[in-house]
Amino acid sequence: MEQGKILVAEDDREIRMLLKKYLEKEGYKVDTACDGVEALASFERYPYHLVLLDVMMPKMDGIEVCRRLRNQSNIPILMLTAKDGEVDMILGLGMGADDYITKPFRINEVLARVKAQLRRYFLLGTKQDENQLKVFGNLTIDMASYSVQRGQESIVLTAKEFQLLKFFSDHPNQVFTKAQIFRQVWGDEYIEDDNTVMVHIRRLRKKIEENPEAPEYIQTVWGIGYKFVGDGNR
Repeated sequence: MEQGKILVAEDDREIRMLLKKYLEKEGYKVDTACDGVEALASFERYPYHLVLLDVMMPKMDGIEVCRRLRNQSNIPILMLTAKDGEVDMILGLGMGADDYITKPFRINEVLARVKAQLRRYFLLGTKQDENQLKVFGNLTIDMASYSVQRGQESIVLTAKEFQLLKFFSDHPNQVFTKAQIFRQVWGDEYIEDDNTVMVHIRRLRKKIEENPEAPEYIQTVWGIGYKFVGDGNR
């Protein structure tokens, strides 16, 4: 599998160099940036496969950097945050981050999440599926181009939102708990009371549903979890 090139944007030099050191040990090519403006400039110059992005940085914070990156790319973005309140902000703003890691972190946790994100990103971007175009009512999912349309309207999804939609569309009419969804899409064990799945489903509904308050596709099965309703290619 392609190892990938990573951009680490972090204003704390010790943390920045620690991440660079261990990511390079895993075989990744790593560039670094010490503020938001430098991160954006680096992203404009070089192609990356994943960005590790600190929330609180000088010149431009990670939230704004993430928003701008997401407008031009669907690569995985992992946010680094030092405060619980920032986690709520990351999840609540819906600005396009795929995952977050809280400080202080264990380097093995960071490496595991990076590997999981890149594995899914490369798989979704290169896998040759016999049925790359899925149609559910007025919703069209193109696995080859990593794109989604609702009717004639193009829908912009983050990498994690697309992974979530792909998982649901691969298993139509099956009911999954939040823990099952988290394990399959995030590749990690679900933590009780974590609202990551719920927030991502709410964001996805806003993008693909005609009426997110009465969803046609991603429906809630009360007391159990969620299911994707529909017969493919109809």
